[in-house]
Amino acid sequence: MPVVSADVDPGPPSTAPPLRVAVVGAGPAGIYAAEALTRQGDVPVAVDLIDRLPTPFGLVRHGIAPDHPKMRAIRDTLHRALDHPDVRFVGNVEIGTDISCAELQATVDAVVYTYGAALDRHLAIPGEELPGSLAATDLVAWYTGHPDADRTVVEAALARARSVVVIGVGNVALDVARVLARTPAELEPTDMPQHVLDALAAAPVEEVTVLGRRGPAQATFTTQELRELGELAAATVLVDPADLELDAAAEERAAADRVVSRNLTVLREWAQHSPEPGRTPVRLRFFARPVRLLGSDRVSGVEVERTVVDEDGRASGTGETTVLPADLVVRSVGYRGRGLPDLPLDEQRGTVPHEAGRILREGRAVPGEYVAGWIKRGPTGVVGTNKHDARETVATLLADVAAGLVRPGGGGVDDLVAELRARGTDPVLLEDWRAIDAAEVALGATRGRARTTLHEWDTLLAAVKAAVRAE
Repeated sequence: MPVVSADVDPGPPSTAPPLRVAVVGAGPAGIYAAEALTRQGDVPVAVDLIDRLPTPFGLVRHGIAPDHPKMRAIRDTLHRALDHPDVRFVGNVEIGTDISCAELQATVDAVVYTYGAALDRHLAIPGEELPGSLAATDLVAWYTGHPDADRTVVEAALARARSVVVIGVGNVALDVARVLARTPAELEPTDMPQHVLDALAAAPVEEVTVLGRRGPAQATFTTQELRELGELAAATVLVDPADLELDAAAEERAAADRVVSRNLTVLREWAQHSPEPGRTPVRLRFFARPVRLLGSDRVSGVEVERTVVDEDGRASGTGETTVLPADLVVRSVGYRGRGLPDLPLDEQRGTVPHEAGRILREGRAVPGEYVAGWIKRGPTGVVGTNKHDARETVATLLADVAAGLVRPGGGGVDDLVAELRARGTDPVLLEDWRAIDAAEVALGATRGRARTTLHEWDTLLAAVKAAVRAE
C-alpha cells in the first residue's frame, strides 16, 4: 500500500451530496442506527433522528425502572451519538400527523423506522376491563414520567391496592413487583416525578403475587433482575418448592441454558424462605394462569387455573382453580407494535414485514424504507440487542446505496426542520433537549437528587421556551 506524505495536498473536499436519512424513533434502536450510519465512513451522511416526544432515549427513559440507575445510565452512552455533527435530533414531531410517511420519504433519501412496540397485549379473559386492572405499559409510563401517562387512572388504582397480582414472568413484571414492594426511602433517590413518589408512598400494598402460566424453566426474566427482587429492604420473596420440581424436559432445558440454571438456583434459595412479620411478601407462583378477573364495579380477585407444561413448553389447564384476592391486577404479557398510516404491519406479530431490515410491501422489498428494533423483530432482547439489529439494517441500506437503488441527494426538500416549521410544527432540537435536561437536573437538586423527571407536555416545552427567552 503506498504511503501518502503529509505534505501532499489531498485535494478539495468532496462535493457529493450526503445521504440524507430520517430515523423515526430516538430510542436505543434509532440511536444505534444513527451511530452505525455515522461510523461507516464510506458514504457521507446527514441523519435526522425524529421522535414524537420532545425527549430522546425511548424506553431507556420511559421503560427501564427508575430504581435501576446503572441501567438507565445507558443514556449517557447513547447521548454521544446525539452529539455527532452529522446527527440532528428532531423531537416533538409525530409521523402521520405533522408529516406523513409518504411525505417524509419524499423529503429524504431513506427512512429507517425504529419507533418500537408501545402497545400492550391483552389477556383476553373476562373482567379484564374492570377498574383496578392495568396494563404494565400504563403503570411503567406513569412511574417513569411519560407525558402521556394517565395519572388519574393509575393513582386511583394504587390508592386501593392492598393485594397486588402481577401477571407475567418477564423483566417488566419483576420491575413492577419490585417498585410496588419498595419502601419510600428506597425510591426517594430515584428520578421519579414527585407525584409518583407520593402516590407510591401512600399506596397500602401489603402483598404482591407474580403469576406465570408456565414453569420456572420457561420464565423469561434475567438472573440480575430476579436477584434484585430479593434485595428489597422490607420484602421477602416466597416460592412454593413444589413449583421447582421439574420434569425431564425442563431439567434438560435448565442444563442447556445458563440463565435458566442460575434462575433456578436463586428460586431454590427463596423456596426456603418463610413469611416474616412486618415484611411485604412477594410470591412467585408458576404453573398458574388467570382465567377470570372477579369483581362487579372493580377488581376484587383473580381466578387462577393450575397448568401443566408439555415437553415443547406449551401450557395447558388442569381444571383445578383457586381464587387470589386482588385489589390491583397488572398484566405484563408482552408488547406489540402499532401501525402508522402508509406503513405495512403484520397485525398478528405487531411488526413491520421486512427482509434483513428492508421493508416489504405486498411481499416485495422496497429500497429506501427500512426498520430496526422492536418494530422490526418484536419485543425481544435487551437494550444492547438493538445495536446488532440496527447494524444489520444499516448494512442493508448501504448495500442499496452501493447498488444504486438509493441515491444520495434524491430528497425533494432542502431541509426537514424548515419544512416542518413551515407546516406549523415546532420541532425540539438538541439544544432544546439540553434545556429540558438542565431543568430536570435543577429540579432534582431541590430535593438532593441527581434529577427529577419532568412529566407533563406543557412543562417539558416550557423548559425549552424559558431557555430561549434567557438567551
